[in-house]
Amino acid sequence: MPSTESYQLLLAAAAACEDKKAEDVRILALDPSESGLTDYFLICNGANQRQNVAITDEIELRLKRDFGATPNSIEGRRQAEWILMDYVDFIVHVFSAEKRAFYGLERLRKSATTISIAALNAELKAKIAATRVKSSKKSAIAALTPRKTTAAKTVSLAKKTIRNTSAKSAKKPVAKKSNKPAK
Repeated sequence: MPSTESYQLLLAAAAACEDKKAEDVRILALDPSESGLTDYFLICNGANQRQNVAITDEIELRLKRDFGATPNSIEGRRQAEWILMDYVDFIVHVFSAEKRAFYGLERLRKSATTISIAALNAELKAKIAATRVKSSKKSAIAALTPRKTTAAKTVSLAKKTIRNTSAKSAKKPVAKKSNKPAK
Protein backbone atom coordinates (compact mmCIF):
# COMPACT_ATOMS: atom_id res chain seq x y z
CA MET A 1 0.00 0.00 0.00
CA PRO A 2 1.46 3.37 -0.99
CA SER A 3 2.46 5.83 1.70
CA THR A 4 1.05 9.31 2.15
CA GLU A 5 4.30 10.68 0.73
CA SER A 6 3.75 8.63 -2.44
CA TYR A 7 0.27 10.10 -2.80
CA GLN A 8 1.64 13.61 -2.30
CA LEU A 9 4.36 13.08 -4.89
CA LEU A 10 1.88 11.67 -7.39
CA LEU A 11 -0.54 14.56 -6.88
CA ALA A 12 2.28 17.10 -7.21
CA ALA A 13 3.41 15.46 -10.46
CA ALA A 14 -0.15 15.53 -11.81
CA ALA A 15 -0.47 19.19 -10.84
CA ALA A 16 2.80 19.95 -12.65
CA CYS A 17 1.41 18.24 -15.76
CA GLU A 18 -1.73 20.35 -15.62
CA ASP A 19 0.26 23.55 -15.03
CA LYS A 20 2.23 22.90 -18.23
CA LYS A 21 -1.02 22.29 -20.14
CA ALA A 22 -0.56 18.55 -20.64
CA GLU A 23 -3.44 16.88 -22.42
CA ASP A 24 -5.50 13.94 -21.16
CA VAL A 25 -3.81 13.46 -17.79
CA ARG A 26 -4.66 10.05 -16.33
CA ILE A 27 -3.60 8.13 -13.26
CA LEU A 28 -3.77 4.35 -13.51
CA ALA A 29 -3.74 2.31 -10.30
CA LEU A 30 -2.04 -0.92 -11.29
CA ASP A 31 -3.14 -4.31 -10.02
CA PRO A 32 -0.53 -5.45 -7.45
CA SER A 33 -0.81 -9.08 -8.58
CA GLU A 34 0.15 -8.15 -12.14
CA SER A 35 2.67 -5.41 -11.51
CA GLY A 36 5.39 -5.72 -8.93
CA LEU A 37 7.08 -2.88 -10.77
CA THR A 38 5.16 0.11 -9.45
CA ASP A 39 1.82 1.17 -7.96
CA TYR A 40 0.72 3.88 -10.39
CA PHE A 41 1.20 5.15 -13.91
CA LEU A 42 0.78 8.86 -14.55
CA ILE A 43 0.10 9.22 -18.27
CA CYS A 44 -0.26 12.41 -20.29
CA ASN A 45 0.66 13.83 -23.64
CA GLY A 46 1.88 17.14 -24.97
CA ALA A 47 1.16 18.93 -28.22
CA ASN A 48 4.81 18.77 -29.38
CA GLN A 49 8.26 17.62 -28.32
CA ARG A 50 9.17 20.90 -26.64
CA GLN A 51 6.06 20.74 -24.48
CA ASN A 52 6.86 17.15 -23.51
CA VAL A 53 10.31 18.20 -22.30
CA ALA A 54 8.79 21.19 -20.47
CA ILE A 55 6.29 18.91 -18.72
CA THR A 56 9.00 16.53 -17.52
CA ASP A 57 11.24 19.41 -16.47
CA GLU A 58 8.41 20.88 -14.40
CA ILE A 59 7.65 17.53 -12.74
CA GLU A 60 11.31 16.99 -11.89
CA LEU A 61 11.79 20.53 -10.60
CA ARG A 62 8.64 20.56 -8.46
CA LEU A 63 9.21 17.16 -6.85
CA LYS A 64 12.83 17.98 -6.11
CA ARG A 65 12.03 21.42 -4.71
CA ASP A 66 8.99 20.44 -2.65
CA PHE A 67 9.92 16.92 -1.54
CA GLY A 68 13.60 16.42 -2.30
CA ALA A 69 12.66 13.50 -4.58
CA THR A 70 14.53 12.79 -7.78
CA PRO A 71 13.65 10.14 -10.34
CA ASN A 72 15.63 6.93 -10.40
CA SER A 73 15.89 7.18 -14.16
CA ILE A 74 14.62 9.22 -17.08
CA GLU A 75 14.38 7.71 -20.54
CA GLY A 76 13.56 9.22 -23.92
CA ARG A 77 14.19 12.88 -23.18
CA ARG A 78 16.36 13.36 -26.25
CA GLN A 79 13.70 12.16 -28.74
CA ALA A 80 10.88 13.56 -26.55
CA GLU A 81 8.19 11.38 -28.13
CA TRP A 82 7.82 9.10 -25.09
CA ILE A 83 9.54 10.28 -21.93
CA LEU A 84 9.50 7.94 -18.96
CA MET A 85 10.34 9.08 -15.41
CA ASP A 86 10.70 6.38 -12.75
CA TYR A 87 9.87 7.48 -9.19
CA VAL A 88 9.61 3.86 -7.92
CA ASP A 89 6.08 4.16 -6.44
CA PHE A 90 4.82 5.65 -9.69
CA ILE A 91 6.07 6.05 -13.24
CA VAL A 92 5.36 9.13 -15.35
CA HIS A 93 4.80 8.63 -19.09
CA VAL A 94 4.76 11.77 -21.23
CA PHE A 95 3.85 10.96 -24.83
CA SER A 96 3.41 12.76 -28.09
CA ALA A 97 -0.20 12.33 -29.23
CA GLU A 98 0.77 9.89 -32.02
CA LYS A 99 2.93 7.67 -29.80
CA ARG A 100 0.27 7.55 -27.10
CA ALA A 101 -2.31 6.36 -29.61
CA PHE A 102 0.13 3.83 -31.07
CA TYR A 103 1.34 2.25 -27.82
CA GLY A 104 -1.93 2.56 -25.89
CA LEU A 105 -0.77 1.86 -22.33
CA GLU A 106 -4.36 2.13 -21.15
CA ARG A 107 -5.27 -0.79 -23.45
CA LEU A 108 -2.28 -2.86 -22.36
CA ARG A 109 -3.12 -2.45 -18.67
CA LYS A 110 -6.76 -3.53 -18.76
CA SER A 111 -6.76 -4.61 -15.11
CA ALA A 112 -5.63 -1.13 -14.02
CA THR A 113 -8.26 1.26 -12.73
CA THR A 114 -8.30 4.91 -13.73
CA ILE A 115 -8.29 7.23 -10.75
CA SER A 116 -9.22 10.88 -10.94
CA ILE A 117 -7.02 13.45 -9.30
CA ALA A 118 -9.90 14.51 -7.07
CA ALA A 119 -10.43 10.92 -5.87
CA LEU A 120 -6.72 10.51 -5.14
CA ASN A 121 -6.71 13.81 -3.27
CA ALA A 122 -9.71 12.68 -1.18
CA GLU A 123 -7.96 9.37 -0.43
CA LEU A 124 -4.86 11.26 0.70
CA LYS A 125 -6.89 13.50 3.01
CA ALA A 126 -8.63 10.47 4.52
CA LYS A 127 -5.29 8.75 5.09
CA ILE A 128 -3.84 11.85 6.77
CA ALA A 129 -6.95 12.20 8.97
CA ALA A 130 -6.70 8.54 10.02
CA THR A 131 -3.03 9.01 10.89
CA ARG A 132 -3.82 12.07 12.97
CA VAL A 133 -6.54 10.22 14.88
CA LYS A 134 -4.12 7.37 15.65
CA SER A 135 -1.42 9.73 16.86
CA SER A 136 -3.85 11.73 19.02
CA LYS A 137 -5.10 8.50 20.62
CA LYS A 138 -1.51 7.46 21.35
CA SER A 139 -0.69 10.82 22.92
CA ALA A 140 -3.89 10.74 25.00
CA ILE A 141 -3.07 7.26 26.28
CA ALA A 142 0.50 8.32 27.03
CA ALA A 143 -0.77 11.31 29.01
CA LEU A 144 -3.09 9.13 31.10
CA THR A 145 -0.60 6.41 31.98
CA PRO A 146 1.93 7.16 34.73
CA ARG A 147 5.49 7.15 33.61
CA LYS A 148 7.63 4.37 34.91
CA THR A 149 11.10 5.22 36.00
CA THR A 150 13.84 2.97 34.89
CA ALA A 151 16.42 1.52 37.24
CA ALA A 152 19.05 3.91 35.90
CA LYS A 153 16.83 6.90 36.64
CA THR A 154 16.15 5.60 40.14
CA VAL A 155 19.87 5.17 40.83
CA SER A 156 20.70 8.64 39.53
CA LEU A 157 17.91 10.16 41.65
CA ALA A 158 19.22 8.32 44.72
CA LYS A 159 22.76 9.59 44.08
CA LYS A 160 21.49 13.15 43.76
CA THR A 161 19.56 12.83 46.99
CA ILE A 162 22.63 11.49 48.82
CA ARG A 163 24.79 14.29 47.46
CA ASN A 164 22.25 16.92 48.45
CA THR A 165 21.86 15.62 51.99
CA SER A 166 25.62 15.29 52.53
CA ALA A 167 26.16 18.79 51.18
CA LYS A 168 23.51 20.18 53.55
CA SER A 169 25.01 18.43 56.55
CA ALA A 170 28.45 19.76 55.67
CA LYS A 171 27.12 23.29 55.56
CA LYS A 172 25.52 23.19 59.05
CA PRO A 173 27.40 25.31 61.55
CA VAL A 174 28.99 23.35 64.32
CA ALA A 175 28.69 24.75 67.84
CA LYS A 176 32.08 25.83 69.18
CA LYS A 177 33.26 24.64 72.55
CA SER A 178 34.19 27.42 74.80
CA ASN A 179 37.09 27.33 77.17
CA LYS A 180 35.13 28.97 79.93
CA PRO A 181 34.13 26.83 82.85
CA ALA A 182 30.49 26.13 83.17
CA LYS A 183 28.76 27.88 86.00
